Amino acid sequence: MQGNGYVIMVYAVYAAVAVGLTIWLARTLFASGAVFLEDVFHDKPGLAGAVNRLLVVGFYMLNLGYALYILRAGRGLDAFEAVQYLVNRLALLLVTLALIHFVNVAVFWHIRGRGEQRQLPVPVAAQGTISPQPRGRK
Repeated sequence: MQGNGYVIMVYAVYAAVAVGLTIWLARTLFASGAVFLEDVFHDKPGLAGAVNRLLVVGFYMLNLGYALYILRAGRGLDAFEAVQYLVNRLALLLVTLALIHFVNVAVFWHIRGRGEQRQLPVPVAAQGTISPQPRGRK
């Protein structure tokens, strides 16, 4: 196997790993996110499920699109270069998946914070004012 054979093998292995990682992470986020969003939208369970599905669909589109975008191997790679290229691209993909994961968690955290703010009691209006005492007099 020479030249283009290694490139094709890199593409096949990379695509399988990228799709597998994306599916595994999306399912994990979907399951954990469902519990979190049900807590946030406890009075609207249908909305929690819809938001969760939309986030997962966006996650799939962004991750798979990016995974395919960064895969551009040149022709004529030997075995060592092919493995090196594959490891490099998978590392880049993993770092990107981690960043997107943390953005997803931040979105959940923000949504939850807004939900908690809605449950706070209305502030009490001031009942009067206290005038300051002049200095020097007791």
